[in-house]
Amino acid sequence: MASGKEYLNFILEQLSGLEEITYRSMMGEYIIYYRGKIVGGIYDDRFLVKPVKSAVSLMTNATYELPYEGSKEMLLVSDVDSKEFLTNRLSAMYDELPSPKKKK
Repeated sequence: MASGKEYLNFILEQLSGLEEITYRSMMGEYIIYYRGKIVGGIYDDRFLVKPVKSAVSLMTNATYELPYEGSKEMLLVSDVDSKEFLTNRLSAMYDELPSPKKKK
């Protein structure tokens, strides 16, 4: 099941307090970038983030879910209604996110 553009727009609005939030469409789903680093994505209308240490420690009740079959588990962000919650989590995660791979 593909994610809806409405849900993407909702998440982008919730993250509007952060600079340099971008996305890329990928096979009906959306990869979310924060300042050039992949922070997570929207899969089947669920906002999932990479399970870096800060995210795990700040989201103690979060469940691990698969974005798609054969992928690595990610953390489900269940409290998407709070802009403050989302922006604080992504800001805390930034330093732990891997840098983009250099293109040849």
